[in-house]
Amino acid sequence: MLGMIKNSLFGSVETWPWQVLSKGGKEEVSYEERTCEGGQFATVEVTDKPVDEGLREAMPKVMKYVGGTNDKGIGMGMTVPVSFAVFPSDDGSLQKKLKVWFRIPNQFQSNPPVPTDDSVKIEERESITVYSLQFGGYAKEADYIAHATQLRTALEGTATCRSDIYFCTGYDPPMKPYGRRNEVWLVKT
Repeated sequence: MLGMIKNSLFGSVETWPWQVLSKGGKEEVSYEERTCEGGQFATVEVTDKPVDEGLREAMPKVMKYVGGTNDKGIGMGMTVPVSFAVFPSDDGSLQKKLKVWFRIPNQFQSNPPVPTDDSVKIEERESITVYSLQFGGYAKEADYIAHATQLRTALEGTATCRSDIYFCTGYDPPMKPYGRRNEVWLVKT
């Protein structure tokens, strides 16, 4: 736990590599189209719990892994954003499952430490193209739903996105009170 806190406060922070392809907007909604690099990710999946509750379960597991709870005892530093996949229902609400995706830092991409917690998995993820909408504050499930709806509305008639999944992202440690950055990413089809 100490390694996790040390890393989030004083450790290196590496940005998940992406390239902005275009910028757009409609009315008061501004967004970017990005290609996000793939790679090795630490993942934790939670089912049968609302999103906010699932995050409270999954995030500490990922943070402990990154902080040194792994077979090498290595604190790897942070990458941002930390993303999690959510699965919308037909009515726009979110199903009771999520999957946290934490990109392993570049230094460890070729040989990531093995998690000692069986609920943390290392998975290869392909690059993805997304439409991203940024917003501030301490984001909760309702905020992600509202911003995903805004972004979908802004993209209507100009782009197609997957309707079965989208990503919610955060860039800041929990102890940062101001200037917080969150995003929703709709996956381009």
